[in-house]
Amino acid sequence: MDRISALRNVEESLARFEAGECSLAELERDVRGVLRTYATDFDGELRAYEASGEALGTLTVLASSRDEARERVADLVEEPGNFAVESVE
Repeated sequence: MDRISALRNVEESLARFEAGECSLAELERDVRGVLRTYATDFDGELRAYEASGEALGTLTVLASSRDEARERVADLVEEPGNFAVESVE
């Protein structure tokens, strides 16, 4: 999914919400799905990695390697604690 498609899908979800055709929870689910699809379909040298741990829950980052993904998570979360990083496919 390219950036324009992602933005259009988010706009469609917002329009459905504004028209009363979906709940806030449905809107959040739709937008999260669009963003996750965009991130996992991202072309280039970056891949999506999902970090999970007790202190941070689940966090998806784009990185060129698992080690870089761990660094990005550590930069984003003040005290991430122990966490695992897996490639999203």
